Amino acid sequence: MRKLALALILILPTLSRAEGDRAGIFDYYVMALSWSPNWCAVEGDAKGSDQCDARHDHGWVLHGLWPQYHRGWPDFCATAERPPSRTMTAAMADIMGTSGLAWHQWRKHGACSGLSAAGYFTLSRQAYDSVVRPDVFRRLDRSVRLPASVVEEAFLKANPSFEPDGITVTCRDGHIQEVRICLSRALAPVPCGQDVVRDCQMRDALFHPVR
Repeated sequence: MRKLALALILILPTLSRAEGDRAGIFDYYVMALSWSPNWCAVEGDAKGSDQCDARHDHGWVLHGLWPQYHRGWPDFCATAERPPSRTMTAAMADIMGTSGLAWHQWRKHGACSGLSAAGYFTLSRQAYDSVVRPDVFRRLDRSVRLPASVVEEAFLKANPSFEPDGITVTCRDGHIQEVRICLSRALAPVPCGQDVVRDCQMRDALFHPVR
């Protein structure tokens, strides 16, 4: 009996998570926009990512469109939908940096949307296009240090329909990492859950210019 009890303790969290991660069951989306020059400086250059190749001039790229619960999020959901073709993922590289990221985002997040791969990528592009990305960051000609709040304020000014509780800015390794925007299933701005609203408090985060 003791062994059975121990086995149940070990597998129950897994069963609970598997039951919770059902495709199409979620509350809202989080759209993550990554500043490509910063990602390249922190990680991409070392990996030799094509996203960081000098022939590109990526600024804010779409890291992903993530189904979200009010607390927590689903990922790697079982789905009856076919995975995306190489042509489909390659077509997303213009806003996502690489086709590999598009593939990974489908597997981890898109499969939880309840949409087909084509439908998920179409919605992701619509979400990306619906947000005004402040041009001021593309005009930088050198690396600067700034508070993360400056980035948030720029997005709020460029998108008057946004509220402060519907957007957050994250940092990583001393750099501005991402702007995360909370959207309804219809892509209208909504408040973020408490596990999403975790603003970076750095006052001197690095921000690199587009190469």
